[in-house]
Amino acid sequence: MDEKKGQYKVKDLALADAGKLRIEWAESRMPVLAALRAKYKKLKPFKGYRIAGCLHVTKETAVLVRTFADAGADVSWSGCNPLSTQDDVAAALASDGISIFAWHGMNVDDFYWCIEETLRFKPNLTLDDGADLIFTVHNKHQELIPTVIGGTEETTTGVHRLRAMAHAGALKYPVIAVNDAETKWDFDNVYGTGQSTLDGILRATSVLLAGKNIVVAGFGHCGRGVALRAKGLGANVIVTEVKATAALKATLEGFRVMTMDEAAAIGDIFITATGVKDILVERHFKAIKDGAIICNTGHYDCEINIPQLQKLTKRVREVRKDNEEYTLKNGRHIYLLAQGRLVNLAAAEGHPSEVMDMSFANQFMSQLRLVEEHKKGNRLANTVHDISTEQDQEIAGVKLRTMGYAIDKLTKEQAKYIDDYSAGT
Repeated sequence: MDEKKGQYKVKDLALADAGKLRIEWAESRMPVLAALRAKYKKLKPFKGYRIAGCLHVTKETAVLVRTFADAGADVSWSGCNPLSTQDDVAAALASDGISIFAWHGMNVDDFYWCIEETLRFKPNLTLDDGADLIFTVHNKHQELIPTVIGGTEETTTGVHRLRAMAHAGALKYPVIAVNDAETKWDFDNVYGTGQSTLDGILRATSVLLAGKNIVVAGFGHCGRGVALRAKGLGANVIVTEVKATAALKATLEGFRVMTMDEAAAIGDIFITATGVKDILVERHFKAIKDGAIICNTGHYDCEINIPQLQKLTKRVREVRKDNEEYTLKNGRHIYLLAQGRLVNLAAAEGHPSEVMDMSFANQFMSQLRLVEEHKKGNRLANTVHDISTEQDQEIAGVKLRTMGYAIDKLTKEQAKYIDDYSAGT
């Protein structure tokens, strides 16, 4: 490690030049973050603040990290999933002097070691995707909590986890739910997850999707995006759900809705997108037909119960990159992609840069909000906070303008009418 360049542990620093090219490509597709970078590079609002981040190390994440650094922050980073790090991007960040601890294919112990390393420089701010960093601070390093002014959370699973902590009174510093911004979950989760999930499946299998029975477990923002993209490629989409309103939405979108027990026998490709464990379990593996493909696009690898699959298996072999063939004792074959981890990041490159532009602009603005409140001597309550409507609309407006679109504005009379409760027939 080069002490002058910052601490790091990456796969191979020689990959840095290739990583820089990928980052430059992402930068060319992320105009909102570029505008923030240009503005705050001069102002340096994060000078004197230390940010520890635990988020997928992709080319888009690198643009966010560079934006924080240009705005004056000291940054230390780790990946939030053992299989999602792009090694050339990690190398590029390390060569730029960013403290980073991430490589593709790490085990669980390595994963948490990397988080521990990011905490060695005692951050003032945390940035999470899945809440593993925040949980590590709360569980193992409570001595750091008094100097942490707040954090942000990127994904649905992490927000659910943090709201549960807050409800139990266990959350010891404020966290802003970036995931719940309209400019995040209605774009990143729907269009990003939809496209990148199918990208991962195609890279790992190269199968024809048209005509296939694709079973999507969960019809939240992510599942909806997957279902829509699969339908667009000619698949027969089946949705499984536990929430009646979500199932009804899927039905009215034209998808078949049934239980997983019913879908197991007819599905060709199964995609879990629920954030809940044990979506595909032993009884489903026994019913799934020969040659079926199973994968997950939820944050954690617990949606497919792999130990139960292994119990039914007599042989496992990797037949393609990110594609393992499980030969069951009854002679049938099931193909598991990306070891049950996020197929869109483990077998592909994650979401397109264009949608991550808005998500990461929300990350930057939310971290800035925490800093500005701190400079005023304020501290948000120790709970999970939403971003403001104004921030959502500002980011959406900038994105529209960069795409060459203009929208109408309310007249004074229209604005007055909206709030005039006496107006009637």
